[in-house]
Amino acid sequence: MTLRLGDIAPDFEQDSTAGKIRFHEWAGDDWVILFSHPKDFTPVCTTELGEVSRLKPEFDKRNTKAIGLSVDPIDDHHAWAGDIEETQGHGLNFPLLADSDRKVSDLYDMIHPNANDTLTVRSVFIIDPAKKIRLTLTYPASTGRNFAEILRVLDSLQLTDGYKVATPVNWCEGDDCIIVPSVSNEDAKTLFPEGWDEKKPYLRMVKQPKKGS
Repeated sequence: MTLRLGDIAPDFEQDSTAGKIRFHEWAGDDWVILFSHPKDFTPVCTTELGEVSRLKPEFDKRNTKAIGLSVDPIDDHHAWAGDIEETQGHGLNFPLLADSDRKVSDLYDMIHPNANDTLTVRSVFIIDPAKKIRLTLTYPASTGRNFAEILRVLDSLQLTDGYKVATPVNWCEGDDCIIVPSVSNEDAKTLFPEGWDEKKPYLRMVKQPKKGS
């Protein structure tokens, strides 16, 4: 099954370190970062899960829940959690799905046979409160993910959902944005009364709108 941006994220029920998860019910009205890792007790994955645990306050500020997955059994997950806390300084504080029957992995196309026909690749899905898939990323097993980039995209999605802007290359929270081309200059005067810098008619830079304003 190929999942594309805008598709509804498939629902599922699966065991996890936090008990049985009914995915859509568990997600509720929050954003979700669903990510897979190849195998328990492996070095790159250990650093990643420690980092996601460290970033929990950042996810909380963005009304976002993280949930991980591998095809290892639940007993391995619980045993591995101690290693994560010992080596990374942050204990596992989000659910880790035990997808030993590959139910979720198959639903989300997380196993790429030409890379490895049994282990999941490093997939990432950002899913919005309407359960729509808003981002997909796939990393090779040898490369740890950049979760600062995943937070950056989450910030961009939440901003651009609320305002008639897009975010330019290398944008970070607080940087100038782009007025979307569908907004006329007349409408822009109302939306952005402080004005903008028109580089080209289609490239109008504007200060980032204040969230909640």
